[in-house]
Amino acid sequence: MLDLKLIRQETDFVKEKLATRGVDPADIDALSAMDAKRRELITKTETMKAQRNTVSDEISKMKRQKQNADDQITEMRQVSAAIKAADAELDTLKAQVQDAAAHLPNIPNDNVPVGLDETGSVEIRKWGEKPNMDFTPKAHYEIGENLDILDFERGAKVSGSRYLYYLGAGAHLERAVYNFFLDENTKAGFKEVLPPYIVNDASMYGTGQFPKFKEDVYSLEGQHMTLIPTAEVPLVNYYRNEVIPAEKLPVWFTALTPAFRSEAGSAGRDTRGLIRLHQFNKVEMVKFCEPEDSWNELEALTKHAEMLLQKLGLAYHVITLTTGDMSFTAAMTHDLEVWFPEQGTYREISSCSNTTDFQARRAHIQYRDDNGKLQYVHALNGSGLAVGRTVAAILENYQNEDGTVTIPDVLVPYMGGMTKITK
Repeated sequence: MLDLKLIRQETDFVKEKLATRGVDPADIDALSAMDAKRRELITKTETMKAQRNTVSDEISKMKRQKQNADDQITEMRQVSAAIKAADAELDTLKAQVQDAAAHLPNIPNDNVPVGLDETGSVEIRKWGEKPNMDFTPKAHYEIGENLDILDFERGAKVSGSRYLYYLGAGAHLERAVYNFFLDENTKAGFKEVLPPYIVNDASMYGTGQFPKFKEDVYSLEGQHMTLIPTAEVPLVNYYRNEVIPAEKLPVWFTALTPAFRSEAGSAGRDTRGLIRLHQFNKVEMVKFCEPEDSWNELEALTKHAEMLLQKLGLAYHVITLTTGDMSFTAAMTHDLEVWFPEQGTYREISSCSNTTDFQARRAHIQYRDDNGKLQYVHALNGSGLAVGRTVAAILENYQNEDGTVTIPDVLVPYMGGMTKITK
C-alpha cells in the first residue's frame, strides 16, 4: 500500500507514476478529497471532544458549588450527540480511504520501461544455446502423453479442465525438479519453510491479492479463508504485524507449495499442457531486508533463479517488465523466460520482484533503524522456480527423435540414476 503522506504531499508525482500503470488520475483526486475530508473531520471531532471535556469539568465544578448546571448538561448532551455522529462519519470515511488506497498499485521504479502492456519489455541478457534439433520438435504435452507420464484426460474427468495426473517417471521428474530447487536454495542460504496452504483474508490483503484480485483465487465458502495462489502469501505474512529485529535482516525464506489459481480472464490461453493450470507446484523465494539493500537483493534473487536454469542447461533470457505488465505490488520485476522449441519462443518460468515497502506497509512489517526508529522493511519475492513449467521445458528441450526424453545431468541423482525416460 502506498503511504498516504506521499499521496498527500506529492500528488502530481503519484498521478504521473501511476498513470503509467493504467490508473486514472481522477482516482487519485477522489482519494485525496476523501483523505482531506477525513483529516478535517478528525480536527472537528478533536475540537468537540475538547469542548466536551471543558463543559464536563465546568459541570463538576458547578455541582460541587451547588450551582444549577442544567444549561451546561444540555450543551454537553448536544456536543456528545454531534461527536457520535461525527465518529460514525469518520469510520465510514476511514473505510473508504482505506479501500481506495488498497486498490492503487505500487509506484514503479524510474528504471522500469513505461508501457501499459507487455510490449516494450526490455531484454537484459540471455544465456544458453537453443537446442539444434534435426527433427520437428513436439509439444511437451504430446511428449508426456506419448510416454504415458502425463494424463490430462483423466485429470479433466476427476477435477475439470487444467488439472492432470503425473504418472511414473513424470511424477518422479516433478519430484526431482522441486527437490533440486529446494536443495540449491538452502545451499545458497535460504531457510526452508513448510507453510500453511490455506490463509485468512488478512494475509491475502497483506500481500496485495485482496481486495483487488478476489476473482483469481479459490476461497472457502463462508470461512474467509483462501487456498494460496503462491507460497509468497504465507511466507510474507510470517512477520505480519511484527517488528523484525534488525540483526536478523536480511531474512531469506524458500518453500515448496501447491499454488491454486482460478485463472479468471485467461479463457483460451494455454489450455493444453502444463503452462497454465489451476493447481501446480512452485518453489518460492521471499526476502526481507533494509530499504537500502533491496535493489541489490533483487539482482541477487534474479541471478539465483538464473543459476537454477543454467544448471539444468535450459536456454533463457531475462527481461524487465513494463509498468503495466508487472504485478500489482511490484516496483520492478525481472522475468526469466525459458526457450520452448515446439513454440519457437521464450515462456515465463520465474518472476523476481522488489515490492519495496508496499507489502510491508499493508502487512505492517517493520524493523528499527540505527536510531531506534521504526521503519518498514522491503519485501522481495521470486519463483525458484515454477515446477510444472520447468518440467515442460525439460520435456521439450531434452526430447529425442524417437520420443524419449534425456534427463538433465544435474537431475540424474534425483531420478535414482535414470538417464532417459522411455515408454
